[in-house]
Amino acid sequence: MLGSSLRGLDSAARAAVGEGHEVSLFDAERPGAPDDLAGRVAVLDPVWSPTYLDGIERIVTSPWFAETEGPLADALERDIDIITEAGYGLERLDLPVVAITGTNGKTTVTEVTTEMLRRSGIDARAAGNIGLPVSAVRPGDAEMLVLELSSYQLRFIGAVRPEAATILNIAPDHLDWHGSFEAYATAKGRIFDGATDTTVIAYDPDDPLVSGIVSDITGRKVPCSGRRIPDGGNGAVGASVTVAGSTVIAATADPSYLFDLVVAGTLADACGASREAIAAVIATFAPGPHRREQVAVVGGVTWINDSKATNPHAAIAAIVAYPSVILLAGGRNKGLDLAPLVEAPGLKAMVAFGESGPEIAEKAFRHGGPPATVVERLDQAVAVAASMAQHGDTVLLSPGCASFDQFASYAARGEAFRALVEGLPEVAA
Repeated sequence: MLGSSLRGLDSAARAAVGEGHEVSLFDAERPGAPDDLAGRVAVLDPVWSPTYLDGIERIVTSPWFAETEGPLADALERDIDIITEAGYGLERLDLPVVAITGTNGKTTVTEVTTEMLRRSGIDARAAGNIGLPVSAVRPGDAEMLVLELSSYQLRFIGAVRPEAATILNIAPDHLDWHGSFEAYATAKGRIFDGATDTTVIAYDPDDPLVSGIVSDITGRKVPCSGRRIPDGGNGAVGASVTVAGSTVIAATADPSYLFDLVVAGTLADACGASREAIAAVIATFAPGPHRREQVAVVGGVTWINDSKATNPHAAIAAIVAYPSVILLAGGRNKGLDLAPLVEAPGLKAMVAFGESGPEIAEKAFRHGGPPATVVERLDQAVAVAASMAQHGDTVLLSPGCASFDQFASYAARGEAFRALVEGLPEVAA
């Protein structure tokens, strides 16, 4: 087992021990094993050595290690079988699976699909990159799994064998892990491994990359759109959403969220959800925390927390939703080209913070974006934005980068932003 203090790896170790396997645990950050596994697994020193692979027949890995790093690179060189924790869990389950991936939107679609199924009386559970680790699921825990799967989990997934599946979109992300955009896209495509003629595949016909991947996949393909109703598929016109022949007015008119709702309804419908449940969820949908979340309106200035936007593709989708944006962008770049971020329409000004702040400012200068003020910390960025914002502006935290230079997660970054905004004199008064 290879990982870094991830509960999914612990769950996989428990499953393997329970099946009578001899297990060695390598954790890059934790020198021991969980209490219940102490004495039942061999705990390796947290400094990697290729000799750890001597006598090993299979590697179960968490998303921590890229295939170019020591543990997996050495395993590949020795031709040792590698599978991710999610794939290892799937091998041991006999449950119908809905499989969801994409650069952006996969958490929303996973949550919404699960809710549609549960409101239909189907005991569905979200797992994978959200909620429960796949290897922690046991027979009887659920009637159906709705899996959010990251590119890390999909790289060595094995066969997913989904009842319904989707790639929502593919834009450059995690290139520091995968090494290239082509490798990243290939990993995403593995979500369809094991698809059959009856597998429902929801996809965006206006996305040429996704359409190209889907064209070679076996399955019943259903085109989905957040801006129109494609032939033979489901879609939205304005806030009016049509899925499986039924139409409902959505609680949002944002095309990106409408697309997510259409895809979720398509997947849920394929797995037995009622049209009444699908319509009810669409009609009451609200984005989750840190996803274009309105924090405050002060003096005609709207403050929006979109901390979950950890790549330029997600940030641009947020920027274009508002007419006059002061963008707070920055953090740790994941090997991505940040130039599209500064070229987004609607940008009035930018405040760049964190490790990537100088890089964002340089991109703005070279690519004709609005001037970017560079600061080190998020609190400084909020203060600068407050000083320049005018009536009608939107101050948008949509970083386009990971949080790990200054925060433990995008959620921690979003909570910090919310607290900073709520602490502004005009709000606290």
